[in-house]
Amino acid sequence: MSPVYLGIIIAIGFLTLLSVRRYLLKKIVDSADQFDQSKRAFLVEFIICMSAAFLIMAYQYLILHFPLGSTVSLLIGCIIAGFFIGLNSSLIKEREVISSAAQKGAYVFRSIRYSPITLKFTLIAATTFVFVCLVLILVFSRDVEWLAQTAQDADSIMNAQLSVIYEVLFIMGVLMILIFNLIISYSKNLKLLFNNQTVILEKVRQGDLRSKVPVATQDEFGVIAEHTNHMIDGLRHRFELMHSLKLAEEVQQNLLPTQNPSVEGYDVSGFSMYCDQTGGDYYDYYGLPDGKLGIAVADACGHGVGAAMLMTTVRAFLISSVGKYSDPAGLLNEINRWISRDCATSGNFTTMFFLELHPYSRQLRWVRAGHEPPLHYHRKSNEVTKLEGEGIVLGIDESYEFANQLTDVEKGDVILVGTDGIFETRNSEQQLFGHERVNSLIAEHREAAAADIQQAIVSEVKRFRGDLSQEDDITMVVIKVG
Repeated sequence: MSPVYLGIIIAIGFLTLLSVRRYLLKKIVDSADQFDQSKRAFLVEFIICMSAAFLIMAYQYLILHFPLGSTVSLLIGCIIAGFFIGLNSSLIKEREVISSAAQKGAYVFRSIRYSPITLKFTLIAATTFVFVCLVLILVFSRDVEWLAQTAQDADSIMNAQLSVIYEVLFIMGVLMILIFNLIISYSKNLKLLFNNQTVILEKVRQGDLRSKVPVATQDEFGVIAEHTNHMIDGLRHRFELMHSLKLAEEVQQNLLPTQNPSVEGYDVSGFSMYCDQTGGDYYDYYGLPDGKLGIAVADACGHGVGAAMLMTTVRAFLISSVGKYSDPAGLLNEINRWISRDCATSGNFTTMFFLELHPYSRQLRWVRAGHEPPLHYHRKSNEVTKLEGEGIVLGIDESYEFANQLTDVEKGDVILVGTDGIFETRNSEQQLFGHERVNSLIAEHREAAAADIQQAIVSEVKRFRGDLSQEDDITMVVIKVG
């Protein structure tokens, strides 16, 4: 049979199957899930080539009466053609899916199937190697037989050898072109996947968390894209939480006094610094009957959002109870009843120190509810004592009755009401700041105003802590007797 006639038969066989190719691609490939489309594209192309091969073989066997053995080369050629055509079509379809996923926003990895790239490369390389070996075996076996039949002299042998070499080079060249085409096609897909990933990561680096990486494959790139999207969701949640904490911080800061009070015979200055954005420390000033001033310093257990919420509740009870104020003990008894009803079973509690200043008296009335004992610097004797009256923390026993305590003060005396965060600050050597340093600072700055004494203590605490993070909230109110 002439090569032209054989070529016509092969062309007719392929054209017959190609006439239904568009329908098959639309029906089988385009209607499938995006993760299955590239696989189905390969199968459709491969089956078309194989069907064409069997159609041609049937024609040759039934019509032309060729022996089946003579059609083996045709079958192998169609298998190889179907393999490379199918791979190329699969890569093209995958490229379309990647582009479509980026446009439609396919961000969720919907399938649990996972196909590693390394496995794909291994299968393709192994299959290509088998095909190359098979083709070479067929070529050499056929050409050796042909050489044996045609080789009669040196010139004919040389010509036959050249023909074999040219044929082998031609076949290898065709295979190299097919492989090179696959490499180019796959590199385009990789470029798309890399671009999708890097574009989103660049947006994330710039703070834009509105976009996500399209998940278009079931290989490592799909897994990386999915984890990147989870990371973006986590960052979104974190930024939302940080924004909420920032708002909470602003709200809590607005609950603290914006300026120090003015009361005859006393100089008062308050300060609060949280170790987190929100905290459980609190101080405030309250106008009381007869021109008196109430000073409250409280410390809820823990720190952060939970402590801040508890402290906000305590503040609300304080404001409500101050309206019917009679004395410090009565005020804390009322507050303790309310807090105990809310917190008795939760294990949360609050310490508080409440101090009453009278503008025309040198006697202080106060109550300590489990709070860090305030320091009393005596100007005349240059000594420091503590206000250590009895009293349990608020929120554990609503029946407990607090009792008023009295303390006489003189001009130049200093009262420091603070939280334990001042004294329990540690340095790099794990040493506590302690009471002695505070006592020395008060004595050293005894001639200064209350605000200056407060600032000196805060500055020294920060210097003592160094580069370590602040572990607890710090709050203090300094009262200097004028």
